[in-house]
Amino acid sequence: MGRAALLVLADGRFPAGGHAHSGGAEAACKAGRIHDAASLEEFCRGRLHTAGLTAAALAAAAALGLDPAVLDAAADARTPSAALRTAARRLGRQLLRAARATWPGAELEALAAAFPRGAHQPVVLGLAARAAGLGPLDAAHVAAYESVSGPATATVRLLGLDPFEASGVLARLADELDAVAGRAVQSAQRARVEGPEALPAASSPLLEIAAEIHADWPVRLFAS
Repeated sequence: MGRAALLVLADGRFPAGGHAHSGGAEAACKAGRIHDAASLEEFCRGRLHTAGLTAAALAAAAALGLDPAVLDAAADARTPSAALRTAARRLGRQLLRAARATWPGAELEALAAAFPRGAHQPVVLGLAARAAGLGPLDAAHVAAYESVSGPATATVRLLGLDPFEASGVLARLADELDAVAGRAVQSAQRARVEGPEALPAASSPLLEIAAEIHADWPVRLFAS
């Protein structure tokens, strides 16, 4: 398949469940860390170079054919927050359901059998990209983009931010998105030889802490 498959996988209307998650933006908005386009851009930049890089590398590694069970354990080790682990598996389960219907194949069926409660979303994303005939750089780009597009879209709903400003934030991050995707693929290629320890484990403790607080809210707009 060509780039059309990449567009399908990256499309926000693909039924992968991402619309229900803010990527930490809801908690950040309530705490005042996101309040306008400039603060949204800083939040997204920080998320891209930490959680986004880690997710992109895991997705690239899965697209390269590394053992998904090993990668899922690596994802667990890189996600200290129980709330974020739960969210990642819910997103993975929904993405896998959509991917199996769109690009049916043996690897996706095996993953569903091995992880009935859901594997981590970046691992599923990498296998979905692989099933769609895409490569590790494609998978890394989708993961990196999702790490910032989710918070940007959520902030439009949370703050009533002008959607043109939110799109401008994503456009200004484009070069950094490309760079992060490239770094992710390089680390995934090393992981084929050196094992999952070669994958990045960029820390984002404030996202982890905020996720735990957010999970205890009695009323919230987004699941995470």
